[in-house]
Amino acid sequence: MLKNKSNINSEGNRILSTSQAINEALAEVGARNKDVLLFAEGIDDPSAVYGTTKDLRKIYGDARIIEMPVAENGLCGVAIGASICGKRPVISFHRVEFALLAMEQIVNNAAKMHYASNGQHKSPIVIRLVIGRGWGQGPQHSQSLETLFASIPGLKVLMPVFPGDTKGMLIAAVEDNNPTIIIEHRWCHYVKGHVDEGYYTCDISSPKKIRKGNDVTIASTSYSTLEAIKACDALNSIDIHADLFDMRSVSPLNVQELISSVEKTGRIMTVDIGHKTYGIGAEIIASVLESTKQPMNSNPVRIALPDHPVPSSRGYIPGLYPDADKIVKRACDMVGVEDDKINYSLEYLKKSQGDLPVDVPDPSFHGPF
Repeated sequence: MLKNKSNINSEGNRILSTSQAINEALAEVGARNKDVLLFAEGIDDPSAVYGTTKDLRKIYGDARIIEMPVAENGLCGVAIGASICGKRPVISFHRVEFALLAMEQIVNNAAKMHYASNGQHKSPIVIRLVIGRGWGQGPQHSQSLETLFASIPGLKVLMPVFPGDTKGMLIAAVEDNNPTIIIEHRWCHYVKGHVDEGYYTCDISSPKKIRKGNDVTIASTSYSTLEAIKACDALNSIDIHADLFDMRSVSPLNVQELISSVEKTGRIMTVDIGHKTYGIGAEIIASVLESTKQPMNSNPVRIALPDHPVPSSRGYIPGLYPDADKIVKRACDMVGVEDDKINYSLEYLKKSQGDLPVDVPDPSFHGPF
C-alpha cells in the first residue's frame, strides 16, 4: 500500500491534504478490488492529476490504469461499457467542463442504464471532476455545474470538502452501484485535516453539521464551506451562532437536518459556488420551506455567483465569489444587528484572514493548475 507523507499533530491526529486523501482512497480501493479501473488523460503526467494518481500504477499495474486520448466522449463510453461488464471504473477529468464533451454518455447511458434495462444492468462508475478558480481560469475552466448533473435522475452528485470526508466518500462511491459524479474544488486539494488510516467509507446521502448555533441556519457547498467556517468564527465574536451544514451530497439531497435546524433558528442562508439563478441554493431553500412547520424570522438568503461568466482578469474578481464578508453581512442583516457590531465582526474577520492575493486561497496552495 502507498504511504502518503503525513504529520501527526499534538492531538494525535493523522494530517493529510485532500489530494493525498484522494490518492490514498484510490490506492485502498485498487488494492482491495481488482475490478476497479482508472481512466484519465494524464495519469502518468508529472502532476499526476494534481497528485491524486501518483504512484498508483504500482498497485493497479499496467492493465488496470488506462491512459486515454483527448476524447472525453469516447473515454466515458469505454468506461461505461466496462462498468456494465462488471468493472468499477474511476474516471478523472481535470476540469468540470471537460465532462460536457461526454454528456450524452453520462446522461443517456450511465444514468439511465439500470432503468432502461429494467434492472438487468448497472453502471457503477465514478467520474471525478475538478472546479478551477484563480490564475486566469476564466469562463471555461471555473464552472461547478453541480445543478446540471444533480437534475439528472440516476446520477449521484457529491461535493466533499475535507480530506477525511473526501477519502471515505470516494471509497463509498466506488462501492456504490450507481453512477456517481464527484466534484472536487481545486482550492480544496490543499486543505489539510485528519484522515483515518486504512479502508473506510463515509455517508454519501446526507449533509454534515460542522458548527452549532441557534440564530441562523447556513447550508454551504464545496469551497464555500471554508468561507462559511471563517464567517461563523467572526459571527461568534458578536454572539451570533450559526448551525452550519456542509452539503457534501447534493444528489441525493437530504434536508431533514436542515428542516429541524430552521424550525429552531427561523432563518436559512445558502452559500454555494454555482450561479444564483436555478442554483442548488434555491433547491435547498425550496425543499426546506416546503416541509418546515414553523414561521420564519426572516426571508431566506442565497449567496452565490452572479448570473454571468467568471472573468479571466484578476481585476474583475474582487467581490465576485461568495466569501466570508458577504456571509457575515447577510447573517447580521437577517438577525438584525447594529452597525457597530457588524463592523467589529468584519474587523475580526480581516485580522484572522490576513492579506492574500485575490486568486490564492491559502499560503499552502500551489498553482496555477
